[in-house]
Amino acid sequence: MSKTLYDKIWEDHMVHQQSDGTELLYVDRHLIHEVTSPQAFEGLRTNNRKVRRPDLTLAVADHNVPTTNRSKGIIDKESRIQVDTLRNNCKEFSVELFDMNDKRQGIVHIIGPEQGFTQPGTVIVCGDSHTATHGAFGSLAFGIGTSEVEHVLATQTLIQKKSKNFRVNVNGKLPLGVTAKDVILKIIGTIGTAGGTGYVIEFAGEVIRNLGMEERMTICNMTIEAGAKAGLIAPDQKTFDYLKGKPKSPKEDNWNKALTFWQTLYSDLDSKFDKEITINASDIEPLVTWGTSPQDIASVTGNVPDPEKEEDEERKVAMYRSLEYMDLKPNTKISDIKIDKVLLMAE
Repeated sequence: MSKTLYDKIWEDHMVHQQSDGTELLYVDRHLIHEVTSPQAFEGLRTNNRKVRRPDLTLAVADHNVPTTNRSKGIIDKESRIQVDTLRNNCKEFSVELFDMNDKRQGIVHIIGPEQGFTQPGTVIVCGDSHTATHGAFGSLAFGIGTSEVEHVLATQTLIQKKSKNFRVNVNGKLPLGVTAKDVILKIIGTIGTAGGTGYVIEFAGEVIRNLGMEERMTICNMTIEAGAKAGLIAPDQKTFDYLKGKPKSPKEDNWNKALTFWQTLYSDLDSKFDKEITINASDIEPLVTWGTSPQDIASVTGNVPDPEKEEDEERKVAMYRSLEYMDLKPNTKISDIKIDKVLLMAE
């Protein structure tokens, strides 16, 4: 029977199907950080349990790390306590840690790919909503809560309910100046911030295949902003080239074996999706958000929309609320909006 990429990964990891329709999934990789792990480790300690697979667990201090001179340590007391607690927990439970001053330290969603810890066909979880980033490598990756972090640490499994399949095709050639950020904003603007609810989205099409790995990571990172459980992109030669030689990637004969398996990770030609849309690349412009939601998009050469032209009353009210919060007027040219502050963030 034909299967989607999501179906293949899910079925490969199903340990047990429960009577209530949920299933127990095996977890291949578990990333942890200092914010959502303290209570999980305390739960293990209270119940006298160990981390079941410390070799499949990787920790990094990232949310509370200073962006200034780290040699001075962490000035904020609460942030310092969280990072110190992570360090002590990792030492006690024998979990590898990329500490604050480790040259490998970085954003929790990025260190996995950089190290080859992220690999196609794996199930990856982390106590962070943007774990979907790893889907760029053909991994089923999603964020989990603190109690689930404890469950994975203790059992290397997780109880989940299978999502539906949603494929987004982006075909054609992107216009000059249009980036991966614009592509995902266009998708979210098209389906809405709840358009992916109940689904895992597979991104496909000529545009997606032509994106580099970092661009694919941008696409998958923001999948959750469309309400989806996770985002997936089938691995290809770009994926394999990126991972080859990474510290935690398979080596020698194991690399060849892994590659043989990874090359089977794609949706079969006649596989069925519960929902599918196609977006023409030529319709995508450089985009910005004018409101308080990723679906509030406008072209950089366009105008702030007029809520009165919106037929959906609920959407109209939300638009007015966003405009009031942003202190913007309908029909204002985007290029005329004064920028007061610029905040650079990495997720």
